[in-house]
Amino acid sequence: MGECLAVLFSLSALPACEQPETRTLAGELDYVLENKGVFDRKREERIDELRRTLHVTGLSPRQEYEINARLCDEFWKYKLDSAIRYAERNLAIARQLHDTPETYTSGLRLAQLYSFSGKSVEAKRILDTTRRKTLPTPLLPLYYETYNRLFGHYAAISYQKKYDRQAALYGDSLMMVLDPASYAYRSNRAGRLIGQGRLDEAQSLLTELLGEIETNTPHYAEITYAFGSLFQKRHDDRLALKYYRLSAIADIRNATKENASLQALARMSYAAGDLSDAFKYAQAAIDDALFSNVQFRTAQMAEFYSIINASYQAKEARSKSTLQHYMLLISLLSVVLALLFAYLYKQLRKLSRTKEELSQANLRLTQLNDELNDKNAQLSDSNDLKEQYIARFFDLCSLYIDKMDSYRKTLNRLAQNRQFDELFKRLKSTSMMENELDELYKNFDAIFLNLYPTFVADFNSLLIPEERIALRPGDLLNKELRIYALLRMGITDSAKIASFLRCSLSTVYNYRTKMRNKAALSREKFEKMVSEIGNTPVKEPQ
Repeated sequence: MGECLAVLFSLSALPACEQPETRTLAGELDYVLENKGVFDRKREERIDELRRTLHVTGLSPRQEYEINARLCDEFWKYKLDSAIRYAERNLAIARQLHDTPETYTSGLRLAQLYSFSGKSVEAKRILDTTRRKTLPTPLLPLYYETYNRLFGHYAAISYQKKYDRQAALYGDSLMMVLDPASYAYRSNRAGRLIGQGRLDEAQSLLTELLGEIETNTPHYAEITYAFGSLFQKRHDDRLALKYYRLSAIADIRNATKENASLQALARMSYAAGDLSDAFKYAQAAIDDALFSNVQFRTAQMAEFYSIINASYQAKEARSKSTLQHYMLLISLLSVVLALLFAYLYKQLRKLSRTKEELSQANLRLTQLNDELNDKNAQLSDSNDLKEQYIARFFDLCSLYIDKMDSYRKTLNRLAQNRQFDELFKRLKSTSMMENELDELYKNFDAIFLNLYPTFVADFNSLLIPEERIALRPGDLLNKELRIYALLRMGITDSAKIASFLRCSLSTVYNYRTKMRNKAALSREKFEKMVSEIGNTPVKEPQ
């Protein structure tokens, strides 16, 4: 396609490659139209990601301003109402910061958005309060562009051509302040050359621009649309359709709702007598305009859409009449089909029995796969537990060794200094063991809840509401929860649990019995449900 595109710039080579490529582009355009929701969702994902950054704590007004500006850019030519909301917020922030350049910038951007959405009065009010002489030089292009768009959009909405002349005057001013090497200057110049009928110069400039930009970008859509306009001026409908399609594809892929290429395609298809394509493109164009609230595009399409719709409905009526004739023929064929039905019915019954057998086999296979997945999940969970506990075990062992060595050194120092009373006092004291036990339980609680963060909530959901455990401030687990935490880890031996918690075996039995009595489900199921916490969501008993 790249070689063909290069050849297309030489008019002498057009017949060699145009028709096959045009058919391919038509299919691509139909494809992206059918899947435009996919491209819209990608844009929404970018927008949602930016929105989340607004909720970061400690955000300064300047940072919010920058995020709002990016959100405004994303919503521009997509959802004007949202873009306006962020532009209005940025104008308020700029005024709050007493940042004059940004206040001007935000105001001009807001005026452009108002112009796109048909709020011409609001846009004009902002521009009337913006003094040209006080504007910083870098903002002059934005100032003249905003005026140019305002009068151009108002001319489309009001159907008054006199405003087109005012738009053209501001377009002249815009060209005077743009950098001649910039994309904005050259693209605007190309459009003006097309309007003046200087098509060879315009084609040369557009070819240069097309070689500098990437495919399927917003700039690519603009330049290919300009090419479409140029070839339409040359009365070369094949090339005009080609470039309008390229432009429309790029707009849809970028989720650009403010576009002109679909409108141009609808008009050309209607002129060529292709009502199906004309209706399809017109419907897509007006859907985009209504979605994004671009009023001047809606105004441009409203009258034309009604004409296409009426023609399309007339064509459908003719098709319906033809269909009725075919229905008569189909009725005759139905008699023949009825004779075949009995034979097919017998065959279908055989096939149904075969499918039933296959269904039963597939069901069994699905059950086996589910069981295998459950086992794999349990094995993976067990491996995760082992890895995390081994790492924490080594950390704790190293810590305890250090503590024991420090304690040994302390006792040794007391013995060397013959401080026997203090030595005997230290040896008889249980405070170290108690402190270490507290530390051990805190480490156990932290490790366990790191592995099963919802354990307490899930455990409480298995108890009747009035018997649910309420932990003291600062506690992660209490003794009852530790017993069941050990059970969840697979330690079911009450003697081992009692040893770990430094309590009697009867205490463990009493706690387990007391918890089973508080359960909101049967005592037999209670500990089984506890052992499954963390594997699947635990539902509160009804």
